[in-house]
Amino acid sequence: MSYSITDSAISWLEVILSERFGQAWQLARTAEGMRLKLAGAEGAILFDTLCESFTQAHSDQPFTRWDAECEGWVSVLGGLLPAPGVAELPFPLIEPCGATQVIHYDILGLTYWMLARVEEIGRTDLDTHGRFPATASHAFKHGYLDRPVVDEWLHLLGQVIERHWPGVALKRHEFSIKVSHDVDRPSRYGFASPKNLLRRLAGDLLRGEVKNALHGPWIYLRTQNSLHPADSFNTFDWIMDLSEQHGLVSAFYFICGRSGRFDAEYEIEHPAMRDLLRRIHLRGHEIGLHPSYDCFENSAKFREEANRLWNVCLQEGIQQSEWGGRMHYLRWSHPGTMRLWNDFDFTYDSTLTYADHAGFRCGSCFEYAGFDVLANEQLEIRVRPLVAMEGSVLGENYMAIQDQCQATEVFLDLRRKCEQLGGVFSLLWHNSEISSAGKIYARVLAP
Repeated sequence: MSYSITDSAISWLEVILSERFGQAWQLARTAEGMRLKLAGAEGAILFDTLCESFTQAHSDQPFTRWDAECEGWVSVLGGLLPAPGVAELPFPLIEPCGATQVIHYDILGLTYWMLARVEEIGRTDLDTHGRFPATASHAFKHGYLDRPVVDEWLHLLGQVIERHWPGVALKRHEFSIKVSHDVDRPSRYGFASPKNLLRRLAGDLLRGEVKNALHGPWIYLRTQNSLHPADSFNTFDWIMDLSEQHGLVSAFYFICGRSGRFDAEYEIEHPAMRDLLRRIHLRGHEIGLHPSYDCFENSAKFREEANRLWNVCLQEGIQQSEWGGRMHYLRWSHPGTMRLWNDFDFTYDSTLTYADHAGFRCGSCFEYAGFDVLANEQLEIRVRPLVAMEGSVLGENYMAIQDQCQATEVFLDLRRKCEQLGGVFSLLWHNSEISSAGKIYARVLAP
């Protein structure tokens, strides 16, 4: 399928440019290509080679790389700059033509294709959870998933802007970290059914975890009004302590219903969960929604679970200036799932990473306004790309990196790239995985 870059999409791209660079930008399609002008300034930047591949929902586009340094430009992350959509690029790639700077690569088309996720609309090559996998993506196939390629090309465009309009003051961005925690299992034993409790205790004994097996029944019985301090999944205070030490706000996303066999055991209305919500809020951290397994395509169920979270928070006196979250199991149907977040008045969604591989699914580490290609409409919802989930790197079914030093370096490498671009390193670490990998998490926050 092909999705043309419409006037609405052009207006959205103007918003993207204004958020990235500041200033007011005007884009116009002409017979020569796509022309970019700075409001109130003479001259223009012309993208004269528009790439048809960037309007198509598949991953078979050609690919090459470009050496920015050899033409007198800076590759912000170093090395050759990935250039999806074309098999080769002309030399020089950027050249003046009178009052116009001509760029012979479709940077704006790339931005549209990556941020609007055109590549994955209507895809059927999905994994067992109905997710578009990294391994099917153009970025993985061509080895640039670990690079925020949109941000790199926009950084290059910023250099062209500054050279063409020397007096313009472009917006500067400061690096930040967003940490979030999907609360799939707030307690190892506390909310289990009797059958699941016995199964869990037997598993502990088989693995030689005698201490856990002995503590399990006590934790189960004592999880009435609050989570038990000896519960190995009750790492919430440790997480908040670490975040506060680094001047960060942790976001905790809660499941508020069941729609599949992979959902949580707890109910958000349980007294122990209410106590946890109050403690998180009193410490200045964030509460959000983690819609259950089948919600990603179910509007009624999504609404029901959002209302459950909001009702409990209202009853507990919890108010926030913004509400966001992430889909359970990172399940996502594009653009329908994004519309759910938008239509139920959430501020942002932070689902978009690949479960099977860490990296830049959207080609960016900057938050941006969502765009529904099918409806040809800019949305209110903010897309907050997720750069890495601990399970993607450590999970045995995914990258399966068992060496702690090697795994830590994967996270740190992604963090460094976000830092070099002044972007946002968005990291997901489940509370239930702190006891097994908390040292890696702490190291990633304080390199």
